[in-house]
Amino acid sequence: MSARAAVATVVDPEIRVLTIDDLGILRAVDEDPATGRVVVTITPTYTGCPAMDVIRADIRRALAAAGHPDAEVRTVLDPAWSTDWISDAGRAKLAAAGIAPPTPTAGPGRVVPLTLGVRCPRCGSPESEQISRFGSTACKALWRCRSCREPFDHLKAL
Repeated sequence: MSARAAVATVVDPEIRVLTIDDLGILRAVDEDPATGRVVVTITPTYTGCPAMDVIRADIRRALAAAGHPDAEVRTVLDPAWSTDWISDAGRAKLAAAGIAPPTPTAGPGRVVPLTLGVRCPRCGSPESEQISRFGSTACKALWRCRSCREPFDHLKAL
């Protein structure tokens, strides 16, 4: 297995349905062809993310299992991570797990649809309400669907 493929399988410890590649925090996997040494570059979802130590350890473990025991993991804060970096596959995985994916943020030349509510990941209804600004983790808020009455997490847009 290539170093890139091995690192791409590392699961986010807080949102276990997503890999770090799905989340967009995996920025680069560079391998020196002469030495075989691997350098992985990641960007945390926010600077105080408590999951980063676990993610770094899981990256090193995945690379060691793939035959790259001497890997370096670099953390880069610039540019800052954005929920726009979540892949389409990652957004689909979030919805399938009952977590409403974040709406896209505004950017140069980008049209952002007006969102008055969060679409329920279970029934698809836009009739929802925020119950708490914080959900099961700091990066999620707790919402409830007014149609099916089910509570759900919503990944906050950054």
